[in-house]
Amino acid sequence: MAEENFSEIGRENAVGRLFEGTGYKPSGVCRFGTSGKSYPVNISKVLLEGTDFDLTYFPLKHLGYKSVICATGEIYALMAHPKTLSVTLGVSAKLDFRQVKELWSGVVAAAREHGYQDLSLDLIPSRNGLCIAVSAAGELAMLTAKRRPEAKSMDLICISDNLGAAFMGMQVLEREKRRFEKTKDDSAQPDLSEYRHLVGAYLKPEINPDTVSQMEEDEIIPSYGYFVTRGLSDAVKRLSRDSGLGAKIYVDKIPFPGKMFELGKEMNIDPISAALNGGDDYRLLFTVPIGRHDKFRHDFQTFDIIGHLARPEAGAVLVTPEGVEFPLKAQGW
Repeated sequence: MAEENFSEIGRENAVGRLFEGTGYKPSGVCRFGTSGKSYPVNISKVLLEGTDFDLTYFPLKHLGYKSVICATGEIYALMAHPKTLSVTLGVSAKLDFRQVKELWSGVVAAAREHGYQDLSLDLIPSRNGLCIAVSAAGELAMLTAKRRPEAKSMDLICISDNLGAAFMGMQVLEREKRRFEKTKDDSAQPDLSEYRHLVGAYLKPEINPDTVSQMEEDEIIPSYGYFVTRGLSDAVKRLSRDSGLGAKIYVDKIPFPGKMFELGKEMNIDPISAALNGGDDYRLLFTVPIGRHDKFRHDFQTFDIIGHLARPEAGAVLVTPEGVEFPLKAQGW
C-alpha cells in the first residue's frame, strides 16, 4: 500500500477522513450541558515520544487507546462520568496518513468504550516526534459531590488492580529492543508470551467504565480518589497532603501480578520498588469509609484493600510484615 503524506492530503481533508465510519462528527469545539444538577470537570494530558512511549515497539492503535485512558482515569478518580474528548496530534514527518489512522482507531475505540458523546481532533506538525495532547471533560453529579464524606483516620485505602506490572512489562520490551539493536535481525521476533500480562499492562491498560456508576448505585462514595500513573508512592503522598492525614500502606497487602517476582529476580529489579515508583500502572485508588468495609468487599472484589488513613503525625509510610514503618518516597517521574 502506497504511503499517503499529509502534504498531499491536506489537514482538513485528513481530519474528515479520520472521522469517517467512527460514529463521531468532526467539531472544533466539544461541549455538553449540565442542567444545573452537576459540575463539569476537565483533565488534560500530554504524551511525548521518547518520554512516554517508544514507537519501536508500541503498536499505534494501542497508543491511541492508552492516551484516552490516561485522561479518562482521572475523570473516574473524581467520581465523574466522561462526556467530551478533544485530541491534538503533533505529527512528525516520519508518520504517514495510514499510521495516524491506526493511532486514531485506538482513540475512537477507547472513546466508544467509555461513553464519550463528542470527540474533536486537531492535527499540527511536529519537529520532535509524535506528541499526543488529550483533554477530557466529565460530569460530576451534585448529589455525588455532596455525599462525599470527610476523610477520617482508618478510612480504607483501596486499589483497583495489581501494581508494578506496567513497569516490568516496559522493562521486558526495553530488553528486547536492546537485543534487536545488537543483531538488527528483523526476522527474529521475540517470544513475549510468558510475560503477556505484564507487557499488556503497559501497552494497553484498561479500566472498568462501570466503576463510578456502581459506586453511586451502592452509595459507596470515597472521600478521595486518585488515578495511579506515577507509582503508588506518588498517589499516597498526594492523598496524605490533600487529606491532612497520615497513610499506612502494608507491603503484604499490595497485589502483584504473576511472574512478577521471577522476572524481578531475573532482571535485578525489586517488585516492591516497581509498584511504589514504577509508574504507568493506570489504577484507581479510593479511600472508602471503614463503615462501608463489608459492602465494598462484597461488591468490588477486583479492588484490594492495601492500607488505611491514620493520624497526621504518622505521615505516609510503608509497613512491613514485621510492623516496621518506612517513610514513602516518590519522585513522581
